[in-house]
Amino acid sequence: MDSWRLIESELDLDRLAQTESLFALSNGHIGLRGNLDEGEPHSLPGTYLNSLYELRPLPYAEAGYGYPESGQSIINVTNGKLIRLLVDDEPFDVRYGQLRRHERVLDFRNGVLRRDLEWTSPAGQTVRIRSTRLVSFVQRSIVAIRYEVTPVGGPARIVLQSELIANEQLPDPANDPRVAAALEAPLVEENAESNHCSAMLVHHTRRSDLRLAAMMDHLWDGDDDVLVTSDTHADIGRVTLSTGLDDGQTFQLTKLVGYGWSSQRSRPALRSQVSAAVFGARHTGWEGLCAEQRQYLDEFWYRADVQLDGDDRLQQAIRFALFHVLQAGARAEHRAIPAKGLTGNGYDGHTFWDTETFLLPVLTYTAPRSAGDALRWRHSTLDLARDRARQLGHNGATFPWRTIRGQECSAYWPAGTAAYHINADIADAVLRYVNATENTDFYRDIGLEILVETARMWISLGHSDAAGAFRIDGVTGPDEYSAITDNNVYTNLMAQRNLLGAVDAAELFPDEAKAFDVTGTEVHRWRQSAEAMFIPYDERLGVHPQATGFTDHERWDFESTPARNYPLLLNYPYGDIYRRQVIKQADLVLAMHLRGDAFTADQKARNFAYYEQLTVRDSSLSACTQAIIAAEIGHLRLAQDYLLEVALTDLENLHDNTGGGLHMANLAGVWLGLVAGFGGMRDHAGELTFAPRLPPGWRRLRFGMTWHSQQLRVTITREEASYDVLDGDRPMRLRHHGEEFTVDVGKQLTLKIPPVVTPAPVHQPAGRPPLSRKQLGELSGPLG
Repeated sequence: MDSWRLIESELDLDRLAQTESLFALSNGHIGLRGNLDEGEPHSLPGTYLNSLYELRPLPYAEAGYGYPESGQSIINVTNGKLIRLLVDDEPFDVRYGQLRRHERVLDFRNGVLRRDLEWTSPAGQTVRIRSTRLVSFVQRSIVAIRYEVTPVGGPARIVLQSELIANEQLPDPANDPRVAAALEAPLVEENAESNHCSAMLVHHTRRSDLRLAAMMDHLWDGDDDVLVTSDTHADIGRVTLSTGLDDGQTFQLTKLVGYGWSSQRSRPALRSQVSAAVFGARHTGWEGLCAEQRQYLDEFWYRADVQLDGDDRLQQAIRFALFHVLQAGARAEHRAIPAKGLTGNGYDGHTFWDTETFLLPVLTYTAPRSAGDALRWRHSTLDLARDRARQLGHNGATFPWRTIRGQECSAYWPAGTAAYHINADIADAVLRYVNATENTDFYRDIGLEILVETARMWISLGHSDAAGAFRIDGVTGPDEYSAITDNNVYTNLMAQRNLLGAVDAAELFPDEAKAFDVTGTEVHRWRQSAEAMFIPYDERLGVHPQATGFTDHERWDFESTPARNYPLLLNYPYGDIYRRQVIKQADLVLAMHLRGDAFTADQKARNFAYYEQLTVRDSSLSACTQAIIAAEIGHLRLAQDYLLEVALTDLENLHDNTGGGLHMANLAGVWLGLVAGFGGMRDHAGELTFAPRLPPGWRRLRFGMTWHSQQLRVTITREEASYDVLDGDRPMRLRHHGEEFTVDVGKQLTLKIPPVVTPAPVHQPAGRPPLSRKQLGELSGPLG
């Protein structure tokens, strides 16, 4: 295992869908799937611009009030990755001739994808090909590719065709022909031009009317005996270079591609924008772009790196995960972070609650600027959220369950609009960001309005019962196998935090709150409702029911459910699932993580034991939360098993759907499992606390995080934990296993870890324990 690189030592065409996702590059604005340079073979071609989408119909068998009428799907935009090669008139294609050697490397430190291969054509000519691909973190609009060809064993004439292609043919996106038709050839050409070694295409989307431009330019070593032509046709821009090479002589081509899109800018303005971006990249040059990329990542890894002694595979997986989480949000800049990032078209490119609940905690502590940008995007959609609230009969704002632009795109009410907890999840992310960064301007200008409008929604959605308790009925929590329930504990506790957060914000910024028509009476009602929030508890079992009446339901017959019937939603009617005790993903257990301050230690242990028996992990969002709470309670080996499953979900394609894009929230869960799980990090009420413990086999865990604009580094061994404040100008106040302490800047404080009290064993549903290390080892493919 190379802890800083993901290496594919041989090309496996049967795994192309997975590796195209694993080797994807992005900066949060542009995303490139890890397709081969020559374009074919491929599983899913993919070039994406964040939030550039096409509208599509949402077909219903029966219409209903409040159902969204139109969906949004991310589209494959103009592909600028393509560089086709002909060797003595033979097209380079890995399916023909002899592929003698093939290696691809995703480099987490340098932020590039490298490819190195040797191929013999059907005519017997051997060439070595090396390419390096980069999506710039610094120059947001730029993709750069360095492509090198060297004849081996004799001279060769080569032809390189560098292309821009729009409206590539893709696999059928849906079973419904109306949806497929809407997404076929979504780009309408407006302009195509070429000049010597450059070309530009300008298009707009057919229905959403968004305009995009893509331009490519080229540099190469020497002009002797290099014939260059350029041409454009419908949806194609091409630059062709031809030259003769001696044995061992290398031809080196640098391709620069610029992208831009807008819903408002004119065609001339967008043409000028991408032309200027490419001109700037040309001035920087290939070496300069690589140096900028390395510096950006050096700064990130200084803040965010996690070092683990005792598990090489997990060490690589955590850096892989952090790299992709950074790629998803680094330069999104007031755009959404999709559930798949920009690594594939899974979930239509939509963003969900995953962003605020899983990704943003990681970004808040490792790349806080990116976290703030994501929340500013949510704020920019508030008017749409207010419109949606009015449509649903609520006050305030109701954010969409899934969206790209801000409109609701979920066609299934019980697991979409009914999942009101997304509003509290967004508020929770706001409060975490404010507490971690102390960004008062953000709190006043962005956070306050989000907190106020979501608090208003909760007051209009819930009600006070005869006993004075505040109830929230008819909602769906994180567990999508239990829909339209009353008083989902997770939802109620997160709504409680939302309401109290709105109280604090309104009292801190009274003038600004008044501008939103907030009154003292309204603030009093928020506080009163939060304090009266109903949290159901089953006295008979001594556990919290996930929602009112949940523990009275019949249990699912796990023993009679064959392994092939998971996930359950693909093999059983929802009616059977909804009325039984079976959990798709952590729900009550997630509440114990994010609202751990609302539970006693004994309640956490009893709840975890109860819900562990019911959770089948049919979602990739479950195992990381189970790992966190298992570690807190003392089930260290179980937590370790869950964490490894999280870490290898995409690397080993455990859910058989990595080909549609990486599971970004799950990747964030690797960091959460290590830092919140074995580091015991919690941030309740704005206080940073730790309760670290290491599982068997690990010798040391070290991680960094940013708190109050200062860099904290935590080092954990089996016996003690050390805390270092590396910069800043003030001491940091923290807690270690409940004891408050202060660390001065530049000093290290080491504290003993108390012995763990081994809890009673817990059990999973029949056939659904976490995969063992041995089982995961048997799955390992040609990646190292």
